[in-house]
Amino acid sequence: HEDSSGPGEVHLVGTGPGDPGLLTLRAVQLMQTADVVLYDRLVSDDILRLVSPSARMVYVGKHSGFHTRTQDEIHRLLLAFAEAGACVIRLKGGDPYVFGRGGEEVQYLAAKGIQVHAVPGITAAAGICAELGIPMTHRGVATSVRFLTGHARDGGEQELVDSSVAGAADPHTTLVVYMGLQTLPSLQAQLEAHGLPPDVPAVAVERGTTRRQRVCWGSVGQLAGRAQAAGLKSPTLIIIGQPHERVGI
Repeated sequence: HEDSSGPGEVHLVGTGPGDPGLLTLRAVQLMQTADVVLYDRLVSDDILRLVSPSARMVYVGKHSGFHTRTQDEIHRLLLAFAEAGACVIRLKGGDPYVFGRGGEEVQYLAAKGIQVHAVPGITAAAGICAELGIPMTHRGVATSVRFLTGHARDGGEQELVDSSVAGAADPHTTLVVYMGLQTLPSLQAQLEAHGLPPDVPAVAVERGTTRRQRVCWGSVGQLAGRAQAAGLKSPTLIIIGQPHERVGI
């Protein structure tokens, strides 16, 4: 609806890894009162069913090699709806500020005078590790956690550079790679080149926490081949590290 009293607000809402039971109460409240909802490909159907039936739904999903809207177009849509006085929800998989481009949207809208609020979501690493019973840290085994993205801004492998992977090739670090399926063979080669033993446990999880979840277990040296043989598809999260072996997973 249009509101002559001034511009509306934009809420960046994280929806977690896919299970609607992992949504925050604040996320559900906003979804049920929104005027307009812009949603991503990674937002599950079960979560979309919780949105108010009166809300205008705008799909702005992206996947490798195909974007229904560019990021600049998404910015302009958010601005246009907010300037018309609407309560606008930007639904994102996971957390808006973990590889979700939430910072770019806040920066753009703030420069235009639009108030933006962020609602955190359970990031895929936390949600999927909990689902599988894998602690990301474990005393005496894993003392740090590192998140990497398998996609560069241009959709290639640029971000999986030696400097990023070298710091993660540590048997006492749990490494989680978002959107890492296509770059998994490169990641495996670089980790081993930097000294990570090939028998370190690893797992690839497609659509974790949802009814369509598929899991492929292995080791650093095995995972790329096993994931390919299993036909895993995006979105797939890669988890590499010792804790799931030590706790008997």
